Amino acid sequence: MEAPKFFHLNVKRALNRVRAASMPFAWSLNPYRGCGHGCAFCYARGTHEYLGYGADDAFRSRIHVKRDLPAILEAELAARLARAGGNLERMAASLGTVAIGTATDPYQSAEARFRITRQCLEILIRYGVRFSITTRSPLVLRDLDLLRSARLEGVHVSLHTLDGEIWRAFELATPPPAVRLRAMEQLAQAGIPVSAFIAPVLPYLTDDADSIAAVMQAARAAGATGVMVSPLRLAPEVKPWFFSVLKRAYPAMVPRYERLYAGRAYPSRAYAERLYAIEDLARRMAGLAPRQTFADSREAEPAAQTARLARAEPGDTATGSRYVQLTLPL
Repeated sequence: MEAPKFFHLNVKRALNRVRAASMPFAWSLNPYRGCGHGCAFCYARGTHEYLGYGADDAFRSRIHVKRDLPAILEAELAARLARAGGNLERMAASLGTVAIGTATDPYQSAEARFRITRQCLEILIRYGVRFSITTRSPLVLRDLDLLRSARLEGVHVSLHTLDGEIWRAFELATPPPAVRLRAMEQLAQAGIPVSAFIAPVLPYLTDDADSIAAVMQAARAAGATGVMVSPLRLAPEVKPWFFSVLKRAYPAMVPRYERLYAGRAYPSRAYAERLYAIEDLARRMAGLAPRQTFADSREAEPAAQTARLARAEPGDTATGSRYVQLTLPL
């Protein structure tokens, strides 16, 4: 496997506006483009095409580092503070929650070298900004000193399977599931709110109640306050790479996936409804509260909203029939 190469990426802004009403945060922040974890199913693979690559292994092996991001973030927050008349609380309230790691992992291996995420956390904390983190990496533990003093809504650890064979097939260079569970436990022991993102659920591989309940139970035992479940999304530009991995690891599954994702990025409504039912069963098996929608928490305080998000799958509040996935700007 080729070692990742790193490139500097000039950026014009740090914070990206999130306008989806279904999301419980207003802004996203991503310190890197590309991700050394190389997950075959990652929906952000397609964004590498904007940099002149294909949505293939270049996503893992060509990492673009936003070295100027901390300085740009500082300038953006300073400007917001000036508009708020120097009132930090007013500025932070107007900004809302910043979600870190919505497209690529902020604690991928590159972070150990470049420390862009840590620099951004220091700035967000200094300005009193509320934020959340999504990661697959125990490297987040390095920053416990910062997280303890932050307005942190939670650390969401992505963990979609406990099966070693499935993990090795689709998550090329991620920490093993047991390592992520230990990281969750250490976060919880440090008083950090932590939850598990069981995402993506892989049809016919990890979508049975026993498999999902096993992840839920392990996360709960590690101290997670709850879970979120989301199915696999395959955008057209991501499909070829994912199917090449699927064909190599589980060739018998290829025809079923071709039918399920024919002409679409998400599985069918019928599959989504089936997964809802399986999730509800898995929650009962794991002793977790039933899934809730964003409509259930829209009037809650921000911290409570995040806690409910951690416990619940964010369904479509209009129809109750569609899962929402965190597909956000970089």
